Amino acid sequence: MTGHSAEAQIAEWIQRAAALAPINLKSIEGPLGELDAHLTLRSHIVGHSLTDADVTVWQTLRTNHVASSFLKRGLLINLTRWYKYIEEAYPAHAKLPEKQTKAAKGDEKDEGGNYDIGLQEPEKGVVTRFPPEPSGYLHIGHAKAALLNDYFAHKKYKGTLLLRFDDTNPSKEKQEFQDAIVEDLALMGIKADKTSHTSDYFQELYEFCVTMLKEGTAYADDTDQETMRAERMDGIASKRRDSSPKDNLAHFEEMKKGNEEGIRWCIRAKMSIDNPNKAMRDPVIYRCNPEAHHRTGTTWKIYPTYDFCCPIIDAHEGVTHALRTTEYKDRDAQYQWFIKTLNLRNVYNWDFARMNFVRTLLSKRKLTKLVDAGTVWGWDDPRMPTVRGIRRRGMTIPALQEFILKQGPSKNIVNLDWTTFWATNKKFIDPVAGRYTAVDKTDMVKCVVNGAREAPYAEEKPLHAKNKDVGVKKVYYSQEILLDQEDAQSFAANEEITLMNWGNAIVRQISHSLNPLSSQKVVGIHLELHLQGDVRKTNKKITWLSSNQELVPIELVDFDFIISKDKLDEDDNWEDFITPQTEFRKDAVADENVAKLKEGDIIQFDRKGYFRIDRAFSYGQPAVAFQIPTGKTK
Repeated sequence: MTGHSAEAQIAEWIQRAAALAPINLKSIEGPLGELDAHLTLRSHIVGHSLTDADVTVWQTLRTNHVASSFLKRGLLINLTRWYKYIEEAYPAHAKLPEKQTKAAKGDEKDEGGNYDIGLQEPEKGVVTRFPPEPSGYLHIGHAKAALLNDYFAHKKYKGTLLLRFDDTNPSKEKQEFQDAIVEDLALMGIKADKTSHTSDYFQELYEFCVTMLKEGTAYADDTDQETMRAERMDGIASKRRDSSPKDNLAHFEEMKKGNEEGIRWCIRAKMSIDNPNKAMRDPVIYRCNPEAHHRTGTTWKIYPTYDFCCPIIDAHEGVTHALRTTEYKDRDAQYQWFIKTLNLRNVYNWDFARMNFVRTLLSKRKLTKLVDAGTVWGWDDPRMPTVRGIRRRGMTIPALQEFILKQGPSKNIVNLDWTTFWATNKKFIDPVAGRYTAVDKTDMVKCVVNGAREAPYAEEKPLHAKNKDVGVKKVYYSQEILLDQEDAQSFAANEEITLMNWGNAIVRQISHSLNPLSSQKVVGIHLELHLQGDVRKTNKKITWLSSNQELVPIELVDFDFIISKDKLDEDDNWEDFITPQTEFRKDAVADENVAKLKEGDIIQFDRKGYFRIDRAFSYGQPAVAFQIPTGKTK
């Protein structure tokens, strides 16, 4: 269907869905196979987002009990993956027509979260916003907030999503971070309908603050930070709380100049002294900072706080629902106080649980410290919980979307385990990852194969036994092959083993090192081919490499968690729990086909696991591959 418009492709697949409706396996087997092949490298039938083609085909398969039963057998890997993905990622669309729901109820187990908990008054329209601060790269917690806002705005209610950069702290913010956030959102399939910056509204925010100072709902304060914190905690009024509007405005003007006197002061909202909700105890709404801003330069020396900006700009930009993590719950009352005090249009608050992971830091301040201290290579280090870090480790975007949306809108904060996260990813990479071979270079064993052809030769084999669309590779055969030391040590004399992609062989001779300090090392093996042997009866399926090919040097890299404790307690100093060694490298050689791989390719080395190519091979420089976790505990 190359060259057809998206609309034409959608219409064609809606029409083709009829071929999947007959309750007869023989009739639908062919169309199912075609659909499976079409979905080999796709997460959606047409394009990169949900369309009516996905919805129609999914509903057709779901209402056909013969098709549903056949899919449960898992024979069509790509189709099964797509079927589950649509169901879990788009629960509002992947559902049966009303008249068929009752009949099909109970056919399949419902897994994952349910986002059908509705927002308030969606019939009046839904506008959500994602307001990141450009002071670092997006991490997985931000990814949940972004995908959730996108889900409600674009998928559930057909509304509007705004992207607004909360750029109110020039000391921490950079254009680099802003550009990275835009790119990461695009990679996650999130496209905002409108992009803005808090700095676009600095004049309006300033005027709102002036109004509050004039009306006596805000005041200037020069109380030092430590004393202010203690007074707020104990419910004690600041000595400046009842200053006159004239004095407050004068201090605000000094702040605006950014001079030595102005730096001493801040502006606080006059909410409450002793409200049980401490977020209501006269929060700071403006600070003085003479540093240049990455967008507005030196125009402003005063900057509003996030809590002050959000309700004002949300109301101005037409946001209907401010979706925030439950850590903001106490500040919802503060948000609504600004709405009422400044006579702004109503905006609803809607809370959801943030995502926490075991042995993981999600504080941007702490992540910045790891980068600055050189504990990690940068924000895209594969040990970092940033979107870029987990992608560099090998996480695919469809898997990331599926995992986050499966969490549902629960307000309960739990520490998630990474095993489930990476197990979700495995479902996506296993059907399409080409299979290659690598042998650890340290103490690798040369092996003579008696019965092999005298002249080396090569045969084409599929890169993936269950998915021919992945392509083919050359497998080289010769009388001299290379084995991992670990495999060689496991052999017993006269044991029959299977050489993968070749056949059975019998171990005839094992030679060990004569060095008494390394007496357990195998230095040579003689095998005798026994191709008539039954590969199903051997216990050991061995990977190997013919030495008669252009072997590719490659570094295989695995990682551990940066933090050594599952959950840090409040009184823990997180820097005391940094894992001493988190990077593990092995030198290996791989088959000739690996030389063609590109950076970003995801593959499997047989019996070693899944890897993402972080640096492609070039002559004089080995390839580098990062091991991708699969959810299995070691």
